Amino acid sequence: MLGSAAALAAVAGAQAADLPIKKAAPIEYVRVCSTYGAGFFYIPGTDTCLRLSGRARFEYGYQAPLARGTGNGDYSGYRGLARINLDARTQTAYGTLRAFVRLETASRTGFPTMHSGTQNRIGNAFPALGVDGFGRVQQYFNTDKAFVQFAGFTAGRASSFFDFYAHDFEIQAGTLGSDVASTNLAAYTATLGNGFSATLSMEDPSFRRTPVYSPANVAAAAAVLGNSSLQTFAVTQSPAPVFLGFNAAGLPVGLGFVDVIERNRMPDFVGVLRYDQPWGSAQISGAVHEVNVGALNSAPAQIIGTNPGTLGRTASEYGWAVQGGLKINLPFIAPGDTLYLQGAYGEGAGMYTGVSAWAGSYIQSATSLQGAPFQQFFSDAVLNPLSNRLELTQ
Repeated sequence: MLGSAAALAAVAGAQAADLPIKKAAPIEYVRVCSTYGAGFFYIPGTDTCLRLSGRARFEYGYQAPLARGTGNGDYSGYRGLARINLDARTQTAYGTLRAFVRLETASRTGFPTMHSGTQNRIGNAFPALGVDGFGRVQQYFNTDKAFVQFAGFTAGRASSFFDFYAHDFEIQAGTLGSDVASTNLAAYTATLGNGFSATLSMEDPSFRRTPVYSPANVAAAAAVLGNSSLQTFAVTQSPAPVFLGFNAAGLPVGLGFVDVIERNRMPDFVGVLRYDQPWGSAQISGAVHEVNVGALNSAPAQIIGTNPGTLGRTASEYGWAVQGGLKINLPFIAPGDTLYLQGAYGEGAGMYTGVSAWAGSYIQSATSLQGAPFQQFFSDAVLNPLSNRLELTQ
């Protein structure tokens, strides 16, 4: 067998030697692109410059429960994160065309501040379903950025233009800031000269929304943990009781329910005035955020008296938020050091103010704070059962 194999190899080699040899195409080496800063190179065969970057990170946290029944009973938390950035730029007759993508992944385990309920609720993470892993193990994937910029326009998934200090190096989500990871938007920025710029942005309200308070939802989620059907109903229908009319004495009568889940009806509108100079930056931001509910879910359960009348479905209310920010460069301490100061106020737009950054977002109440004496409610509005109107939270 060995002799036969050697003979076949010899014949194959002889035949290969008789074939004409085609020269390989010349290799186009990667060229450095210095137009847009360090790290860019030309994509071979194109005029597009690309920078590939990223980072890897590990975190460990130790936190003993401060009260009985607080947290999951875990003392340790772990998190490994990965980030990949792709920044492509092409020079055109009308300016630079830029496309930017950032993907983030993470593996999180342990106590609640490592296992992020916020990421589960917004659909960025995949929770474990095993007996020991449920509520403790989570895989995370997020399209953090995916936008195009050209001639003052920005479109795609990016940081909200409302944000000033979009915190990046936070520990266990423990940095209070006005920003969320990213949102879907379409914006135009005008350069006014002398360091001034103005932006008008239309943004996806889904990433700035805190649920309208519904006592039926809270009760179902807290007290009926064993009834999955009722839990699903509470989340997908979120019924809130309202009185449907008044009797001759002016007392409310007739009980019905309103679906208080907010719909995507009107985008959030953000306006920004910014000032940039060598010493730092300053910014004033404003946002309008619609708060709405669905239609009536059921007929009156009981009517008392005659001609009680019916209250119409609650109208949409418009929340708003404002923010001022100041950034001061401090190169005399170390290159790149900065000081950020900012303050925000909102009505019916709590996530613009950063109020839920630590305890969790996209939820009506949060209890992940260790040793907290009471639940924290962050709803953008409460449905008044007597007037069937939305009352905005300040």
